[in-house]
Amino acid sequence: MANVIDVLKCKCPNCKNGKMYNQLGNLLLFRVPKMNTHCNECNFKFEKEPGFFFGAMFVSYALISAEMIANIVLFKLIFDFSYISVAILAITTVILLSTFNLRVSRSIWVYMFYSN
Repeated sequence: MANVIDVLKCKCPNCKNGKMYNQLGNLLLFRVPKMNTHCNECNFKFEKEPGFFFGAMFVSYALISAEMIANIVLFKLIFDFSYISVAILAITTVILLSTFNLRVSRSIWVYMFYSN
């Protein structure tokens, strides 16, 4: 359970103290998250090789799909909104969570390939 919290907080997989990001980003202010190349506590290198985070796009796709399904279940099946309302709410949710998805998908990707 601690690893899940560390992934969501984007902590270093090696020392669990350092931060993967020095700037979290803000979609409303048009700021993209800025990732550190190394951990500021233990000097762990996050990007193992050029193009390492290409696979994080697939993790991000899975997160977005889960968010869309959750929106459909919540707003259509439970609250019985119209289909157009559900689509607008789902797209809005995905846009608002885009910087969170970027950070967490990269964090998941690093943790997947980290071995103690």
